[in-house]
Amino acid sequence: MSATRVILVHYHEISLKRGNRPLFLRHLQRNLARALGDLGPVRVHQLTGRIAVELSSEVDAAAAAGRAARVFGIANLAVAERVAPVLPALTAAVERAIEGRSFASFRITARRAFKSFPMTSIEMNRALGAHVLARRACRVDLEHPECTIHVEVLPDQAYVYADRRPGPGGLPVGASGLVTALLSGGIDSPVAAWRLMKRGCRVDLVHFHSVPYLPDASIRKARELAAVLTPWQGASRLFVVPFGEVQREVVLSVPAWGRVVVYRRLMVRIAEALARRRGAGALVTGESLGQVASQTLDNLARIGEAATLPVLRPLIGMDKLEITAQAQAIGTFEISIEPDADCCTLFVPKHPNTRIRADEVAAMEAGLDVPALVAMAVGGAVEEHLEFPPGSTPAPAVHADGPAAAAPPAVTGGA
Repeated sequence: MSATRVILVHYHEISLKRGNRPLFLRHLQRNLARALGDLGPVRVHQLTGRIAVELSSEVDAAAAAGRAARVFGIANLAVAERVAPVLPALTAAVERAIEGRSFASFRITARRAFKSFPMTSIEMNRALGAHVLARRACRVDLEHPECTIHVEVLPDQAYVYADRRPGPGGLPVGASGLVTALLSGGIDSPVAAWRLMKRGCRVDLVHFHSVPYLPDASIRKARELAAVLTPWQGASRLFVVPFGEVQREVVLSVPAWGRVVVYRRLMVRIAEALARRRGAGALVTGESLGQVASQTLDNLARIGEAATLPVLRPLIGMDKLEITAQAQAIGTFEISIEPDADCCTLFVPKHPNTRIRADEVAAMEAGLDVPALVAMAVGGAVEEHLEFPPGSTPAPAVHADGPAAAAPPAVTGGA
């Protein structure tokens, strides 16, 4: 067997799924194939407890590993060398793995996936470690090594690598169904959408704007945020919804102190109408308990009552510092803090009521033709499609067994 470059992928949470594990693994393999497909020919193989992505000679291994590090469901990954499961081949692969590296201490971490291999894991550690010590002025450190060389021996192949990086964890996108997220231009809602992607959901995005009453800066921000989020799920749909006329009707009938909650209830109804068209199973918001007037316990209850689909609030127990740190980590923070005037700033009173009762909101909405307002907004929604990598459908073939950083997403528009 000749040496071959692969990205060796390990998963954790998927291992706990028992009877549903094959479904989750199929999603993970497809997502990996799609994420790397434009870099050159790749072949994705399901092995025992791991996935190997075989890279052709023209594929940049570092770029491929960077892409794979944004595929949910992966616990960790590494660019590895696949060799024959015999000691001479393992020794030569270890030699290549440490070539060009400078380190004063190291560790060999060998694992064998079948007991008929003639050496135990401890014996492999000793033999391969002795080989390194004979060629390098260094020492073994099992606790805090500067370099760790991993060796994984399977029945008909072995993998050797020295750099392992964490994956994003979670579940593969698509394995948990479709949800619809309300996307503002702020810090919170992109993080909420990302967290549902991490739980295996494909996420549609809905952005409300108040053009022509306000500039279109919020639409631009929503598109930029969608472009940052899309590589995490491969493809996105962004619905851009006109909300200014709806707000104007609310101003004519609803007292100032109740408008924020009425606005949010209408947004929920509009987003739900779009979600049902797409077959989505839930709505997602970036609400955090007590953060603003519309996010008190009472007002959250009033807003949730407008929906018939479940309303998921993944940030509900997080504070602003935690949400901001997550936004910085996923790359949405700098876009979110750019100044703009979104629909939440239009016709909003300085002192909204923080504890609106159900009978009060019902009385306020009695003066509105709610179905007509929802239909007007849904009818004016524009649907935009984003893909990463651009033109990535269909994904390359996925193989169930055995071996056989990035451009911006493409955007297309449509009503």
